[in-house]
Amino acid sequence: MTGRRHAVALAAAGLVLGAPAPALGAQTATQRFFSERLQADDGTSREIRELLRTRQGFVDRTVSFKDLTGDDRADAIVRVQSGGAAGAVALYVFSTDTGQKGNGLQVVFRSQELRRAQIRVRDGVLRYRSARPQPGDELCCPAKVAETRLRWRERLHRFSVAERREIAPSEPWGDQL
Repeated sequence: MTGRRHAVALAAAGLVLGAPAPALGAQTATQRFFSERLQADDGTSREIRELLRTRQGFVDRTVSFKDLTGDDRADAIVRVQSGGAAGAVALYVFSTDTGQKGNGLQVVFRSQELRRAQIRVRDGVLRYRSARPQPGDELCCPAKVAETRLRWRERLHRFSVAERREIAPSEPWGDQL
């Protein structure tokens, strides 16, 4: 390498090495909104609150808005991502259908010990899946998942588990049977 090329290469390397580390991905307004509410909610587990506070985890960009309570208003389905191989580790449903006037948007369902959680909404019914690793499973490929179907309890203004089944990850969702 000639002296000039060597100097240019060193200068370019210096620019790259001297550049600041990339910032964490900027959160959308929706992510910030739900992250703040989860951190302020007494029902949010200490682990999830800490993930969000330290930004080691984050509210998923794909917050879904669907009417799950039958009140003709969209409810928010919010997943918290671990930022690592565990994927989505918590699921929350926010609604204004709380049974209390003036309370606004509140959590009406939470599941906070999930792994690689997936959601599916069909005909206003929420189902979610969470990995259930078995001994010898690779982290990427659990042999089983738990699929849970929720039911809205109008009188209680809360969701309850209507059905839970343990299946292979490749099996169709319960609403496809």
